[in-house]
Amino acid sequence: MTPDPTTSHNAWAQTPERSNMLMLRVMTWISLHLGRRAARSVVHLIAAYFLLFAPASRRASSLYLGRALGRPANWRDLYRHFFIFAATIHDRVYLVNRRFNLFEFEVHGEEALQRLLADGKGLFLMGAHLGSFEVIRAIGRKQTDLRVSMLMHEDNAKKINAMLAAINPEAVQDIIGLGHIDSMLKVRERLDDGCVVGMLADRTPGNDTLYPVQFLGADARLPVGPFRMAALLRRPVVFMTGLYLGGNRYAIHFEPLADFSDVARGQRDAAVEAAITRYAALLDHYCRKAPYNWFNFFDFWQHVPATTPLQP
Repeated sequence: MTPDPTTSHNAWAQTPERSNMLMLRVMTWISLHLGRRAARSVVHLIAAYFLLFAPASRRASSLYLGRALGRPANWRDLYRHFFIFAATIHDRVYLVNRRFNLFEFEVHGEEALQRLLADGKGLFLMGAHLGSFEVIRAIGRKQTDLRVSMLMHEDNAKKINAMLAAINPEAVQDIIGLGHIDSMLKVRERLDDGCVVGMLADRTPGNDTLYPVQFLGADARLPVGPFRMAALLRRPVVFMTGLYLGGNRYAIHFEPLADFSDVARGQRDAAVEAAITRYAALLDHYCRKAPYNWFNFFDFWQHVPATTPLQP
């Protein structure tokens, strides 16, 4: 494996996810006080605000949508992109609070997930900023023994913990922060206990190695760290995305991605490389399938930052 090293990503790592967190705070208050139906009108206002007053995010959306749609994006495309982003953040409040009765879920590939969990050794779920990862909680309606812990970089974990505690204090227990001496030990313990450990593998905190891939017809780079961790801990990896379909509908997709259980040490780099390449191919497939569900509002083909600078 000869991955590209990180270059300017340390600067991105210092950029707080201000607008994302601000939007989550606003939507949390609205959702808890006004209800989902009334709050939907506010979602339209938020989408309009970013369309009109966030030129950097607007340019990034236009660039991405042009690749995903195969044609130049118009203002309706941009508005729809911002609206779906705001809508999934809005719904996140209810998903964290386990209000699954408000939604309809299609689940694809659950059988493969259950087969891999049958040995009780746990596995990694590799997601992306594509759709909503929170919909994984909905699987617990039918599979109450499915336990999911989310692995996050420490700065993001602190912010998300504070927000989740205001919505549902129990949700904070499901987050593992990276950056501690015992972080890897906690991950191994959760896996050994048969849990699923979720990671979003399309961004880097700025100190990770990047690997070149093809994504939507152009060269991009993805962080190696999440896949290297799965390889070191010798666990299966499943790709997961929860695509927003409009209204109250989501489609949850599970796709086997890699299995590092029996990979010899000398073959580990090749197996990680193959896993990243397949991950990029799955991102490509689902971005074309549901293009407005991609929530990386920056030039993904130039940078792979740790945060989403969705701000004016």
